[in-house]
Amino acid sequence: MSSDEYNQAGQQLKVLSLKRRLFVGILFVLAMHLYGCAGTPDAPRYPDDICEIFRENRGWYKSAYASYKRWRIPIPVMMAIMHQESKYEAKAKPPRTTCLYIFPGPRPSSAFGYSQALESTWETYKRSTGNRGADRDNFGDSIDFIGWYCNVSHKQCGIARSDSYHMYLAYHEGQGGFNRKTYAKKAWLHRVAGKVQSRATTYQKQLARCEREFQRRRGCCLWPF
Repeated sequence: MSSDEYNQAGQQLKVLSLKRRLFVGILFVLAMHLYGCAGTPDAPRYPDDICEIFRENRGWYKSAYASYKRWRIPIPVMMAIMHQESKYEAKAKPPRTTCLYIFPGPRPSSAFGYSQALESTWETYKRSTGNRGADRDNFGDSIDFIGWYCNVSHKQCGIARSDSYHMYLAYHEGQGGFNRKTYAKKAWLHRVAGKVQSRATTYQKQLARCEREFQRRRGCCLWPF
């Protein structure tokens, strides 16, 4: 092989190598995009019906049940709080403030994801539970967070686990704020807590009619796994 042919072959190998790396890079980007789509499903089409929510996302029932078994907070209570906080939007954020009534300003807090957990509270949750890889835009992690937080409210504030009204007040104000009764003069917050309570009651009635379809038989018992 002459020197020119050798150089030409080398150039062809470099081009092939570049194309190969480019192709692998494109595949990686597509795979990550598909993974992101699969990991953050669209909000349910029928958010007012817990049966339809779990029919559309059957893995959500498994996650909600696991959180219930761990923290003993009823599924309808956790789901009603999540609905109020994010309407089941994986990437939900508080609306931005405005500057001079025109320009978008900063967001009022670091709340994010299904549970609208603050960054600091989320870090506390991860340390407390050992769930170090938890993400706020993951439904399973978020429903577990809500169960954990409500269980803390149960212990620190004496709120019954099924009391969705006061659980939401503590969720919004924090356990310290709840114990100081910072919610007392916030009429708007009481209205919101009433909405959460009403939704939890509706969800409870709905789930009582359809929960068996999300559980599969194993021996003589019913389990959701």
